Amino acid sequence: MNFLNLFLGGLATLSFFLAFWQWFAASRFPLHRNNAVPGFAPAVSILKPVKGADPSTRESLQSWLRQNYAGPVEVLFGVSDTDDPVCEIIRALLVENPAANARLVVCSHLVGANTKVAKLVQLEKLAQHDLILICDADVRVAADFLASLVAPLRDEKIALVNCFYRLANPVTTAMRWEAVAVNADFWSQVLQSATLKPIDFALGAAILLRREALVQAGNFAALVDCLADDYQLGNRIAKSGRTIALCPIIVECWDAPMNWRQVWNHQLRWARTIRVCQPLPYFFSILANASLWPLLWLPVSFAASTSVCAPLAAVVFLLARIGFAQNLQRRFTPERKLVSPAWLVPLKDMLNTAIWLGALTGNTVEWRGRKLKLHREGTLIFEDGGR
Repeated sequence: MNFLNLFLGGLATLSFFLAFWQWFAASRFPLHRNNAVPGFAPAVSILKPVKGADPSTRESLQSWLRQNYAGPVEVLFGVSDTDDPVCEIIRALLVENPAANARLVVCSHLVGANTKVAKLVQLEKLAQHDLILICDADVRVAADFLASLVAPLRDEKIALVNCFYRLANPVTTAMRWEAVAVNADFWSQVLQSATLKPIDFALGAAILLRREALVQAGNFAALVDCLADDYQLGNRIAKSGRTIALCPIIVECWDAPMNWRQVWNHQLRWARTIRVCQPLPYFFSILANASLWPLLWLPVSFAASTSVCAPLAAVVFLLARIGFAQNLQRRFTPERKLVSPAWLVPLKDMLNTAIWLGALTGNTVEWRGRKLKLHREGTLIFEDGGR
């Protein structure tokens, strides 16, 4: 019992210091700072693969057509089927925004397990400009976003710029659980990692890159069977010796309401993606679970200790974890508003323990209603052999 008390106490203390480091690294990043440079507005091609529609789709797509940007911009919406309900929304938006250089592109004969990237392969060939921006269909941005996103590219060494994203409409309890992972943990963990080494991956919600860097990375065609296409794209560019930058402006992801099963599958897919991309760091990431170890230590410390110091330390570590997460959520939201209550923080960490185990013991992911098998190198195949 004494050994177990010391062991769990050591892990709880380690997880506390890792949580503090994560919070401190994030506190130094200039979130929400508009860094647009007057007079710098290079031409940009926005490639937007889309599929399906929900009540938030129209406003999310429209935000890209109404950018307050001085330079030339074209927007290419890529769909695989003309019967997709999103096509009607896009056609209406094109009529409402006649000044926008935008069009709907039907991407037929998609090749590859990653249908999003398969669409990008075709859209890339149509893009007119040398700066290419790829973004997910559910991403919504402010009118001055593009001006801030291009600013880092004044430095010729920078080949790719991406930005953090937040879950903007967690309307169910399950989505609020996921919001702790996205709005508190993910972005701060990225910045924690950046204190050790330069960023060598991209964040998929919105990625701006130079066409020459894309060509050097093998174009989108090299990524059509990759689950983590954003990670692979950024990693290949970083390995070529180019620099990846972070824009301080946060984009918003507006998702359709999801239940516990849908959020669980989403988190499990995300976890298995990270495990394939960074297997060793992912394995040891359990050490940073700052609710798990204090909660395990608390009953053992009561049984093994003759004083209240150890149990009190466990409680303090747990409360610190909750406080760090809530502070990070507030900082990540421009209105400094909490979307997830405090009790969801330790619940999220405990559920993530099961997610961590599931990521290590399985190789299938559910994506857009279909099951795919994930290979060791991060490529995908449909389990039913289809496309």
